Amino acid sequence: MNEIHHECGVAAIFHLPSETPSPLCVEQGPEQISRLLPRMLQDIQNRGQLAAGITSFNPDRQQLIDTHKDIGSVSEVFRLSHSGKSESLMQEYSGRAAIGHVRYATCGQDDRSYAQPFERHHLEKNKWFSFAFNGQLANYSQLRDRLLSRNDHHLTRETDTEIIMHEISRELSGDNRPSLFSVMQSISRRFDGAYSLVFLNARGEMMVARDPLGIKPLCYATDGSLFAAASESVALLNIGFSPEQIKSLAPGHALTIVDGKIELEKYAETSGSAHCFFEWIYFANVASSMDGRSVYLCRTELGNELAQLEKEDGSIPIDEDTIVVPVPDTSKAAADAMAYQLGIPCREGLIRNRYAGRTFIERGSERKKKASTKYTPLREVLNGKRVFLVEDSIVRSTTMRVLLDRIRDFGGAREIHVRVACPPIVAPCFYGIDMSTMAELFAPKFLDGGRLTAEAQQEIIDPNLIHVEIVEGVLLATKMREAIRSKGPTVREDLGKQAGN
Repeated sequence: MNEIHHECGVAAIFHLPSETPSPLCVEQGPEQISRLLPRMLQDIQNRGQLAAGITSFNPDRQQLIDTHKDIGSVSEVFRLSHSGKSESLMQEYSGRAAIGHVRYATCGQDDRSYAQPFERHHLEKNKWFSFAFNGQLANYSQLRDRLLSRNDHHLTRETDTEIIMHEISRELSGDNRPSLFSVMQSISRRFDGAYSLVFLNARGEMMVARDPLGIKPLCYATDGSLFAAASESVALLNIGFSPEQIKSLAPGHALTIVDGKIELEKYAETSGSAHCFFEWIYFANVASSMDGRSVYLCRTELGNELAQLEKEDGSIPIDEDTIVVPVPDTSKAAADAMAYQLGIPCREGLIRNRYAGRTFIERGSERKKKASTKYTPLREVLNGKRVFLVEDSIVRSTTMRVLLDRIRDFGGAREIHVRVACPPIVAPCFYGIDMSTMAELFAPKFLDGGRLTAEAQQEIIDPNLIHVEIVEGVLLATKMREAIRSKGPTVREDLGKQAGN
């Protein structure tokens, strides 16, 4: 299923029929509320830079719902740097309702056919629809094989998004016209996965839905006659909704707009709620809130915890030459908090190339190559310093290994002590953000029941690495260097007690 691993973002907006337009409406009026979609997609582009697209609904044009999508950033897809071309696009795809998507594929095809939304054409309005999807189905293979087992079915792409399109189509087949809630209720019984979904049909009916465990984020807001939804709250804040108006959609719930009425209903039973921790520490926009919690404050608390652990350990001297340096940008909140609690400066010792993209999505050698060009050490900041290097997480360690070499060789740091805000990532996740195979993950190689293996203690004799262990269910960050030193001298003259401290 390598081809379908991806993380994305979705958005939706709808101006209900009203004599009084919402104060947040665009100056062109409710019939062109779709103009807000590119802005919303830009705010969640942290979730997808590979492709973008929208589908809008306009009852006054022959193409009742129409889709524009392409490979590239939001700015590229919607020609935002060229006012004339952008205006022409917004006129062509103007509408009272619209859904949008940004795609962030870790592997698989990069051509336009994989960009979302996916639109299915049909003679009947209720069967003519478009939808966008963030998530993945763990039982994709089973669903695909079941479809292909029927001789009259075929698939054109290796993606779970196409599977979902066919499953929705099956529910809409025949003469009956099921409610959107019942469609969602039925297909969810066949899905094993995590997802958020936005849907729009040629009748001008809309639905937004969140998976039964709430693993994928989705929030919504209303202001008078204006409704909007997005993967992250920052997209709603920046088009004018107040924080009080923004709510997280509860797990297993769907919200529909039919005949100008908004209805919220539970479509699936839930066994509890869950979340993808990687969303909080890395993927989400730091200005967002998810399920009532600020992403920024959560990352700050992680930094406070790192500082407390450092104080309790006390093995690393803290003096005027000690600084905290975040790995930009997702580690900054944790690094700032850690530095504040320790009473030492937090400095930008690494400058990120904003155009390099995220290394997380790259493969093997390409990931290492991009990591080496993504960050530039500032020798003026690092030279001769004892550095606490704060990272949000270590998945494969590719980026970290490159950073340590560059900070030491080009930056001239005297000491580097890595501190990681995230607990060890010990296994892939088939519901949250897909990371790697077990063999690619860094932590499992050196942990046995949450503790360092004997082999790891012999192998990782390096002053640049750290150890995090779990003691009675509590994460503790301990310094691998110090743990190894305590066991006696090494064969290296620059390490251990023989180094002369």
